[in-house]
Parts: sequence; C-alpha cells; structure tokens
Amino acid sequence: MRTRFYTRVAMLFVLALSLSANIYSQQTGSARRQPTSPEGSTSANAKASSSSRVNGAVVKSDLNEALSVIQNNYIDGKKLDYNSIFKASINGMLNVLDPHSTYLDTGDFAAFKTEQRSEYYGIGATIGDLQQGDLINTYIRATFQDAPASRAGLRFGDKITAVDGQSMKGKNFSEVRKFLLGPLGTVVKVTVEHAATGQSETVTITRDAVSLPSIPQAYMVRPGVGYVAMTGGFNTTTADEFQSALQDLHSKGMNMLVLDLRGNRGGLLIQAVRVANTFLQRGQLIVTQKGRIRGSTEPFEALNDTPDTVPLVVLVNGETASAAEIVAGALQDHDRALIIGESTFGKGLVQLPIQLEYDSALLLTIAKYFTPSGRLIQRDYSNGGFYDYYTKGGLSNDKVATPSLPAGPESHTDTGRAVYGGGGISPDEIAKPTRITAAEARLANPIFAFALELTTGRVAGLEKYKIQRPIEYNHDLQSTDFPVTDAVFAELKRFVAAKPIYKVTPEQLDRSRAFVERQLRFEFATAAYGSTAAVQVFNESDPQIARAVDAMPRARELALSARRARARS
Repeated sequence: MRTRFYTRVAMLFVLALSLSANIYSQQTGSARRQPTSPEGSTSANAKASSSSRVNGAVVKSDLNEALSVIQNNYIDGKKLDYNSIFKASINGMLNVLDPHSTYLDTGDFAAFKTEQRSEYYGIGATIGDLQQGDLINTYIRATFQDAPASRAGLRFGDKITAVDGQSMKGKNFSEVRKFLLGPLGTVVKVTVEHAATGQSETVTITRDAVSLPSIPQAYMVRPGVGYVAMTGGFNTTTADEFQSALQDLHSKGMNMLVLDLRGNRGGLLIQAVRVANTFLQRGQLIVTQKGRIRGSTEPFEALNDTPDTVPLVVLVNGETASAAEIVAGALQDHDRALIIGESTFGKGLVQLPIQLEYDSALLLTIAKYFTPSGRLIQRDYSNGGFYDYYTKGGLSNDKVATPSLPAGPESHTDTGRAVYGGGGISPDEIAKPTRITAAEARLANPIFAFALELTTGRVAGLEKYKIQRPIEYNHDLQSTDFPVTDAVFAELKRFVAAKPIYKVTPEQLDRSRAFVERQLRFEFATAAYGSTAAVQVFNESDPQIARAVDAMPRARELALSARRARARS
C-alpha cells in the first residue's frame, strides 16, 4: 500500500513538470492547486514546449521495477524509509534542472507555509546548549513576549530535563526543539530545573502561534541614525513591519537609515517590491521577472508619489539572497542607496509552488529576476554540483578576503556607475565583518555557565547582576546596562580555574578579553531583556554597522546626484 502511495506521488511530480500555471504564488504567498490527474488535459503552451513528452506509464513502470529490486535485494530492504527514498529521487531529478527547484513532502510543505505566515507553532522560547565535558544539557535562554513559555514563567537558565515525560538529558538544543514544536493548540509538558533554586517543576503549556518577525530589531544606533534589521526573510508581514518601524524611528528623530539585509534569504517577491517602493519614485522600475510560460514575464514599477528621502545605506553579505537581492539591486541601480558589505549570494530564480496531492508540493523554477539596469541576479551554476553551489562561492565563501571580479555583462546605474550581472549584487564599498575564531568559540560554554552563576545571585559581591525577574521586553540597550567590570572579569577567571571540566585557562580569557566581555554582556542582556534586545550588544561593536554610519554623507550625495540626473532626463 505504501509503495503505491509514493509511486503515485512520484507520478504526480512528473506530470506536474508539464503543467503551465498562473504566476501569482510568488506575488501573494499562495500555493495554487494544479490539475494532476493522468487523464487530465494539458495546456497548448505545454504541448508546444517539448517534442518528446514524458510518458507516465513508462515512468511508473521504471519506478515500480527499481523499488522492487531494492526491496528484494537491499541488505536492509525491510527497513526502508519510503518517504526518504522518493523524496531523494524526486529531488535528484530536480537538481539536474537547477539548485532551487525542489520537492516538498507533507512536513516540508507545512513548514514552508508556516514560514510564509511569519510564525510557527510552539512554546515561544530560544534555547541553547551547555556542554560540560561529555555531558550536554539544554537550557532556556529567553522567552518571547506574550508567548506560552513566557506566560508559563520559564526563565533564563531553566534546564530542560524532560518533555512529555521523555528525558532530554544528553540531547542538544536542535533535538530538544523538535519535542517542543507541534500543532497549534496541542499540549506539551515541559519539566525544568530552575537555575535559582535547583528545584524541578513540570509546566503544562498549550502550543500557540509564535511570531517570526521579518524585522527583529529597529532602533536608533546614533542620534539621528535609525537601524532596521530586516533579517527574518520576506514574508506576508514584511512590508507592514517595515512601515511601522520607519514610522517609529521617524518619530524619534531619524534623518538617516541603515537597512540591514545580511543573512536575509529572501521570500515573497511582492513584499520585496513593496519595501523598495518605499524609497523610489512612481514609474521607477524595481525588478523584471522573465519566464517562458504565459504570465511569467512581468515588470514591477514603483507606485509611490512621496517616497521616503532619508539617506540610506544597505548592508549585505553572502547570505543575502533572492527577494533581499531584489531590494538591494533596485536601490543600487537607481543610486538611491549605498550598498556596503560583501557580495550577495546570487539567487535570481523564481520558484512557483505547485501543490500536489497528499499535501505535498513542487517548487519549480519558471522565471529569472533582472534588476532595473538589466542585470541578471542569478549566479552561474553550470560548472559545479549542488554541494559546490552552496559552499564554494556560496554561503561559506569568504567573499570579503578575495572579492570576485565582475561575473557578467556591464550595466549602468542612473548616474552612470558601472555594475555587473550574473553574480549577485556587489557592494559599492567592501566592509569586513567580525570573525569569531575557533579559540573564541570554545569560550562560549564557560561564559554561559558563569552567567548562570551571576544571574542567580550565587557570586558574592556581584549581587547586582542577579536577574530573577520577568524579561523587560522592548528595551533599548544602554551603555550602562550590565557593564563587564574588572571585578566581573576577575571572578570569571577564578570560575574557569576552579572548573577544569571546561578546559579553559584564565590566560585564554585574557587573550580574548574583548570577545569575552562582549559575550558575557550578551548573556546578561538576554536574561534581562530577551534575545532580540541582546543582539544590540554585538551591534555596538559591529564594524559593518559602524562603516554604514560613517558612509551616510556619501549615501546622501549619491541620492542627490540621482535626483539631479532624473530631473535632467
């Protein structure tokens, strides 16, 4: 029975490849159901697109034969995971097409739709590990405002010992997270050992929708300079979140803006268009989508008669992709913003979600994105495999140390500056990020362990660092909040000297003092103000943000030059 089920899914996939569809899913976030019956008719466009049609009967026969051979001969044939086999086979076919077409099984498709809604279902807490020799435990790091975990009274440092009666001892945070997630309205029993008292308590929590904002931080980094971290992807709420953030920052005296798109993997096209529209004049092109099936080629222009005119710097890096690259490319081509950081990922392929039976779906590439100057955003993927695409030259590539040469044909911005296509968006100014060394990363465990001692009030003379109260949400971090003094640092050195289990010496702490102080203050801020506000600790010493602030006069002059160029045309 299971074999017939997955063979049917595979057949539906093959047939879906021949379907044409209206292109609105990328623009609205909807996934439209397509006809999938083998007896169903196909469009004239699809019939004309290929001289050799996929023969469904042959595909079904080949799949059945291959599965039969595996079942009868594979050493663990009776332990086969049919879902994994068919998912891998379908994605194997798709990988031949391009790196972004993919098949989503029931679980993947549910997660895909949830992510686009800017929320997930769970308890609403950030969790993290503490490794002590061979022992690993997972702790509550922070809870989100109005989330179930916050209402249940969970705090920084509560150790998760069991979920629904099953021990979590020895499980890392990614494993524990799977037990905490679940359908909306379901109940989970979480057993924690409270850091302050050491007492165990089991709390019953009803899972709820937890917000995944596109903009986790928006605050004033300097007098007059606003900062918006649009790092959570482009989902259904992104443009509305952005307008709300801008309104709040303007009310606080913002006259310059840093828009942070680092780490933003993209999402919905229409949300990217709406964000870029904020700064562009009516009639200015934002992006052009070009495809081969009807409805897949379309230009998107700004519709704003009164755009925001604040000087603008956009931060990007190697994990800035897709919709985020559309925003960066449009603002760069129109000289509306100065782009600073590292070259972006280079993902300019459009995927149309085609829903199949059994709540699965196919994300099929049907078009490409081009910036206003005509640049192709997509990076070349013809000379390497799937792995190389996502590593060499992709997310893990050090694009700052060795900036790549122009990858494609030359185009020009509104003021005539040369820009190049085929390799993502290259920054106008390269700025290096802070790199955490392997030696520094090893210090994270003892720093967190020491933070638990301080926040529970167990260090004599440093009781002012005791944080045993609910999180104070929406706090803008001040320089006077939890400074890491010489006394605090000295106590940390005594702590590691007395705890050889962490394999860290006081001398190692001295060599990485700046990192240690920053990381320790981050832990204090997390306990007091939550994980969102605590990120401001890192932002204070972020060299790319500092470079963006320094570049504001150049961003202002660039935007003025573009306005003068448009006035002359």
